[in-house]
Amino acid sequence: MSTLTRSKAPSIALSSIGLNTNNEIHYQLLPEELTQQTIARKEGLLNDTGALVIKTGEFTGRSPKDKFIVKDEITANSVFWNDFNLPIDAAHFDSIYKKMMAHLSKEELWVRDAYACSDNNYRLRIRVINENPWSNLFAYNMFLRPAENELYNFTPDWHIIQAPSFNADPKTDGTRQHNFAIVNFTKKMILIGGTGYTGEMKKGIFTILNYILPFEKQVLSMHCSANMGKDGDTAIFFGLSGTGKTTLSADPHRSLIGDDEHGWTNTSVFNFEGGCYAKTIDLSEEKEPEIFHAIKPGALVENVTFFPGTNKIDFSSKEITENTRVSYPLSFISNALEPSIGKTPKNIFFLTADAYGILPPISKLTAGQAMYQFISGYTAKVAGTEAGIIEPKSTFSACFGAPFLPLHPGYYAEMLGKKMKEHNVNVWMINTGWSGGPYGIGHRMNLPYTRAMITAALEGKLDHVSYEAHEVFGMMMPTTCPDVPADILNPRNTWADKNAYDNKAVELAKQFVKNFEKYAAGVNEETINAAPKC
Repeated sequence: MSTLTRSKAPSIALSSIGLNTNNEIHYQLLPEELTQQTIARKEGLLNDTGALVIKTGEFTGRSPKDKFIVKDEITANSVFWNDFNLPIDAAHFDSIYKKMMAHLSKEELWVRDAYACSDNNYRLRIRVINENPWSNLFAYNMFLRPAENELYNFTPDWHIIQAPSFNADPKTDGTRQHNFAIVNFTKKMILIGGTGYTGEMKKGIFTILNYILPFEKQVLSMHCSANMGKDGDTAIFFGLSGTGKTTLSADPHRSLIGDDEHGWTNTSVFNFEGGCYAKTIDLSEEKEPEIFHAIKPGALVENVTFFPGTNKIDFSSKEITENTRVSYPLSFISNALEPSIGKTPKNIFFLTADAYGILPPISKLTAGQAMYQFISGYTAKVAGTEAGIIEPKSTFSACFGAPFLPLHPGYYAEMLGKKMKEHNVNVWMINTGWSGGPYGIGHRMNLPYTRAMITAALEGKLDHVSYEAHEVFGMMMPTTCPDVPADILNPRNTWADKNAYDNKAVELAKQFVKNFEKYAAGVNEETINAAPKC
């Protein structure tokens, strides 16, 4: 155990937040200790490569309808209240908090001090309190890890208090059901109860950073991956699940800054986290070698199953959930940048998997179009979750991360447009979806072609080629691109039935316009004027 494990400092600090216990408090344990304790408690097993495998219980993903923000003097007029930012009053928070402290006073506890934000100028000190060791291992993996000398006299800015075995009473506590995640900006606390899904901790901190950094520090917080070339050129990748964000940002010729959460200052792009939380469904060494080899001692694998009679993970299995995950420190990735801070970006990529086959495989956006597409956060998925349904389904998630944005999406988009102009940044839209027709008629975009387009953009090889405007969406499409057939660059050319393409393009544009209506009151004129033409 680390030298501070038996220190009384953590218990004294816990009493200062109203948590008094005579039970053992495990402070700042190492991954191998947390792994051993989890196995001893029969809460997990080792797989054949030495990673810890656990089940998160009833919840295997976030529960957006059960996430609340305390509505008080700080948040009442600044938070964009909607289906993701649900208000709860301070009295309900105080009642839940009091009951939660009484519950935890009877429990063995695991406490960890950590940081968020790799840029010291914006560093957030976090104290995480868990009631099981594997949740504390997740915190070790995902947050930044202080040096030993930084732990003495550690004063947290925020607390995360996670108690999966504590259930709220919806009748008296103001919650929808027994599980909850509540953010209190006044008391600087995140309470999580009734769910063992570890991602609630990660996204709780991301939510508060999406408020603090843009609103108070004028730093653009972003739900994206980022990497940096050998010449120091930073690239940012936005994209919803299934668009290829992890795959396309993992480039052996570029250093990984981070895979999910970043801030953009006047001089840098920095990672919020100290680890990765990667999906493992259908994981293979061939497709995702870095993630595959990160599943080793110290990694935490969630909700997977083994091949019968073995401890070898069946990554194709959806028996528990399709949202199987692994968390591991960023140092497990061979080309990770340390510290995880890059220069201001030269290129930004919006990734979409357009299953309608309408959007170009690569296009360049004006500032107005970038803000519009950023607010839209579009992809179209193949609806394969229900038997017999094969039609694509549009998904819009503002700023590619709507559930984690406390402020109006227009606030983030305007910051993006301003920074894009100040730093002369290229913004590209990349369609990793379908070409030659919609799903069922066309075909999925060739991955080597997509990589070639991104490489051409990064290397400046699209700076001096000719472009043509998309007739409906307006973005500029290059007419040539190295190592890519010219006839696929304009999606209309790839459709046998040109009239069908035109009709579907207008139909998709109408979906964009309809989705944008709920944000129009909070965006600037330049963004509104970049809407597609119906």
